[in-house]
Amino acid sequence: MMAQTEFDAWSAGQSYEHYMGRWSRKIAAKFVNWVDPPANADWLEIGCGTGALTEAILAAARPRSILSTDQSKDFVAHAKAEISDDRADFAVASADHLPCMDTSADIVTSGLVLNFIADKKAAFAEMKRVLRPDGLVAFYVWDYPGGGMGFIDAFWKAAAELDPDAVELDESARFPFCQKDGLANICRDAGMAKAQITSIEVESRFPDFEAFWHPFTLGAGPAPGYVKSLSEDRKQRLKDHLAAKIDRGAHVTLPARAWAVKAKWPT
Repeated sequence: MMAQTEFDAWSAGQSYEHYMGRWSRKIAAKFVNWVDPPANADWLEIGCGTGALTEAILAAARPRSILSTDQSKDFVAHAKAEISDDRADFAVASADHLPCMDTSADIVTSGLVLNFIADKKAAFAEMKRVLRPDGLVAFYVWDYPGGGMGFIDAFWKAAAELDPDAVELDESARFPFCQKDGLANICRDAGMAKAQITSIEVESRFPDFEAFWHPFTLGAGPAPGYVKSLSEDRKQRLKDHLAAKIDRGAHVTLPARAWAVKAKWPT
């Protein structure tokens, strides 16, 4: 049995941008619009990755400040190099040990991160600690169980047909709570019984199959990490098998759907 986190390689900023970041940016803009946050707020972001959500907040939310954190030094360095805005600061930190004073943030947010946090109870306790009274929690995750991340869903289905061990690496199996009911239960357990939850969807569009396949070869993320682990022969077999399923000689278009959550913590 393979460890589920063995292939969760998230350190390569540019590789992640090709694999997931470009779709995260599309979702992030819609997410910030849906949250409809107050202006001049102090934000704290958990798991900033390459900065997709940070940029969306700076562009549309009129924040007073944002501290964007990630436990990956490479991601923090990448985001910091890409974003030159005096309102933004960056720090290497984990979700269960945030580098903030008590009651110092108006809004705590994250994009595509909650499912990768092992100790969610500790993370929510930290969010509550740093939030000011009536502070807002807002985050989103991919709809893995509902096949909402279409290109990843297609990949793992093809991989599992060749390698039964790949089933346990599929995010749809690993993160069954990434749907409306599961997220509602998590919020309720954390003390946010009145959380609002909605789906946000964009298209992931590739000009051809080669453009679809290329991000899986870059090593950043569970599926690319799995591909990187394969021998050249097995890698080619997987590529050919996947192409037989989705290559129609033209562009490849699949859904990219996330579930978004926002809630105020009771004072």
